[in-house]
Amino acid sequence: MSYVDEVLERVKTKNASEPEFLQAAEEVLESLRPVIEANEETYRKEALLERLTEPDRQFKFRVPWVDDKGQVQVNTGYRVQFNNAIGPYKGGIRLHPSVNIGIIKFLGFEQIFKNSLTGLPIGGGKGGSDFNPKGKSDREVMAFCQSFMTELCKYIGADVDVPAGDIGTGAREIGYMFGQYKRIRGMYEGVLTGKGLTYGGSLARTEATGYGLVYITEELLKDHGMDMKDKTVVVSGAGNVAIYAIQKAQQLGAKVVTCSDSTGWIYDPEGIDVALLKDVKEVKRARLTEYAAARKSAEYHEGRGVWSIKCDIALPCATQNELLIDDAKQLVANGVTAVCEGANMPTTLDATKYLQDNGVLFICGKASNAGGVATSALEMSQNSQRLSWTFEEVDAKLQQIMVNIYHNIDDAAKRYGMEGNYVAGANIAGFEKVANAMLAQGVC
Repeated sequence: MSYVDEVLERVKTKNASEPEFLQAAEEVLESLRPVIEANEETYRKEALLERLTEPDRQFKFRVPWVDDKGQVQVNTGYRVQFNNAIGPYKGGIRLHPSVNIGIIKFLGFEQIFKNSLTGLPIGGGKGGSDFNPKGKSDREVMAFCQSFMTELCKYIGADVDVPAGDIGTGAREIGYMFGQYKRIRGMYEGVLTGKGLTYGGSLARTEATGYGLVYITEELLKDHGMDMKDKTVVVSGAGNVAIYAIQKAQQLGAKVVTCSDSTGWIYDPEGIDVALLKDVKEVKRARLTEYAAARKSAEYHEGRGVWSIKCDIALPCATQNELLIDDAKQLVANGVTAVCEGANMPTTLDATKYLQDNGVLFICGKASNAGGVATSALEMSQNSQRLSWTFEEVDAKLQQIMVNIYHNIDDAAKRYGMEGNYVAGANIAGFEKVANAMLAQGVC
């Protein structure tokens, strides 16, 4: 049995109840086969893959807090520190009812390679809770965040583990967590990213994941003799990533005609009105029905359906496993040229393979949504230097990072005879840097 198969079998046995983590591990290790087979004796002797697929440590803790009615509520908190071979653990905090240890491990494992691809010195980690901030008052959110950080603060630090935002964790939540960390530890340090601009946050961080997604998509198209101008784009999601991907794509001359939330989706053939979308989602925190009610050209549909709209480019920006095999078939039938992931693993494995087999240019999330964590690392640099860069400076650095990521994953795929397979290229390029660092540091 090959080393890859041995490790996959062991991972599946040890983590049988964690399908998201198993999906991520299988996708990565399968695409790394050529690299691992070329170095099998060394990697096997050093148990490199066993060490890579086993988190350095993982924490699970109780989060008690009091709601506005005086009732004590209890949630579960998680933090997985996966690999720090190239820098401090770095990864967001997800607040959503679906959160469990398997999802956090999948996200943390992906983060190892994503962070490596940025070229910046950050390792892989992730955290979160099954707490749902939707519908909660500011006081309730603060109560939860303070309780969550009271436990989490024991395990993090500017040179140890630097969490950030994710689904359900925006500027409000980061602010409450940072205040509690400072209060307990008595230290003012860059321990969280995504902070407000008045206390160490970085300009362009809000826009970074969405902008970065479009920058790498633009570079992909350019490398194939195309550009964004006059392209029809469909986007899923209506959070940070989706909103700013829509904004940047339209700045580059594309027409984005869809967005979605957890209850339904919008088709707007005249192009999504970004200002209206921001008002509905960022100011009112309302459903997309309000967007449709305020814009005559928009159609609101319940449930799923974004991928049924004819387009040139598809940008899934909502959540994991949202683009299924039937969606992939619909996109191909409608003539899609490129699919680039804004969310973490939004495309199922069979859908990914179908898109690739049918000639669709496909970039996976660990490469195409790396702009967010890259800018978080830029925020860490600014905090360490006690200074702030302008929006233009950060945006220029972000764009160059995304361009570099594209060419690095393209080169890696070509080196192993898989030209055009940007999933393999991303995994190989991310893995090589981490593997070399792990081997250089001995058994640890």
